[in-house]
Amino acid sequence: MTRTPATSAPSRDGVTPQEPGGTDLSHGLKQRHLSMIALGGVIGAGLFVGSGQGIAAAGPAIVLAYAVSGLLVMLVMRMLGEMSAANPASGTFSVHAHRAIGPWAGFAAGWMFWVELCVGIAAEAIGAAAIMQSWFPSTDSWMWVLLFMALFCGTNLAAVSNFGEFEFWFAALKIGAIGIFLVLGVLAILGVLPGTEAPGSSNLTGHGGFIPNGADGLVVGLLASVFAYGGLETVTIAAAESEHPVKGVAQAVRTAMWRIALFYVGSMLVIVTVIPWNDKSVTADGPYVAVLKYLDIPAAGQIMNVIVLIALLSAMNANIYGASRMSHSLVMRGQGPRFLARTSGGVPRLTVLASSAFGFFAVLLSYWWPDTVFKWLLYVTGAAVLVVWLFIAVTQLAMRRRLEREEPAKLVVRMWAYPTLTWVAIGAILVVLALMLRQEETRIQLFATAGLTVVLCLVGYLRQRAVAGKEPARN
Repeated sequence: MTRTPATSAPSRDGVTPQEPGGTDLSHGLKQRHLSMIALGGVIGAGLFVGSGQGIAAAGPAIVLAYAVSGLLVMLVMRMLGEMSAANPASGTFSVHAHRAIGPWAGFAAGWMFWVELCVGIAAEAIGAAAIMQSWFPSTDSWMWVLLFMALFCGTNLAAVSNFGEFEFWFAALKIGAIGIFLVLGVLAILGVLPGTEAPGSSNLTGHGGFIPNGADGLVVGLLASVFAYGGLETVTIAAAESEHPVKGVAQAVRTAMWRIALFYVGSMLVIVTVIPWNDKSVTADGPYVAVLKYLDIPAAGQIMNVIVLIALLSAMNANIYGASRMSHSLVMRGQGPRFLARTSGGVPRLTVLASSAFGFFAVLLSYWWPDTVFKWLLYVTGAAVLVVWLFIAVTQLAMRRRLEREEPAKLVVRMWAYPTLTWVAIGAILVVLALMLRQEETRIQLFATAGLTVVLCLVGYLRQRAVAGKEPARN
């Protein structure tokens, strides 16, 4: 959270400020770090690995799935940008929910996001381990998961400037790789790449049609795309530790539209246009590697595997960072174990360790269920992302009214067509959650996520009542 006067008294909005004595976060992220995190942070497991599962389920309609969920995430990011530009905080929407709705909402939203990121950490570690196994077949997945978790847990225990520098260069590499992939794909589609013929619309309309598996397949593809967008919220967390938080958030949100259109929707369109959606290599090698192999580009497949590996590890690193900052913010507001509050060198090292714990548990998951755990984690994260977005939308409805009434000058970023598009986003989220009930594969994960949400809301409410009951005695 941002620096505040050295006091432990609650502020007028009920959010406890940070306290002296080694509990403050540093502000070591430069604007160039934040800009590149905003650009490259969207490129991770969901795009490179999870998209293969989505294509296999939805076929060419994966383009539609990514476009629809992309429009939704644009609305969510705009809402989040409005709130974060007005009040930058490492707890981002959890702090906003705390202020606008009540401590119980901040508690539930924050810990749900923490769960989402922790599951994402495990999914990315397992995805990276699968690539290493393809290079070293005699090794086991759990060995690589353990190695990567130890490495990036250590990275996040260091100064935040080190995290920012790491993400800057690897985000640049990911963006460059996606750019080259898109250029090659477009050249192949136009038929001007040597050794290729223009595929036309044969792969989009053939092999069962544009929606070969019907609405059910489209829903699975939609959920895979939602997972791919999960974690975009981390840039608003990083902004709180940057030199110019308001400027950083505003810039990141304003560029979200073209980033989503280019990286996600553009990539999916290239993939399903160049090669058949039901080509076995799409799921066996990953869609990006499959396209480059199809184009017969020398060593391109292995080069892309390296890029995918870097993207997965980078996303895992960013998720450990985001989870640790969110949990630290919750602890600083009295909504978590107090012993986790202390920082060292501006880094909340205890929350880094706590947030890495599930990733280490993924070592056992990858040992027990090496072939099924990634897909299961994918759906769990997708459901958690939707719940977090729902909290963001409801919070924005409440917070916007308050800002317009009390602090209109803070509305540097404004939600489009408020409140109409906010209600549209809420409706869309509820529709996607309802669609999850129709799929046997996602129903169990939805129930698990819904149960966790209810538990978190109930615990948050009981904690809020307990604190309120003690206030008269304090006075």
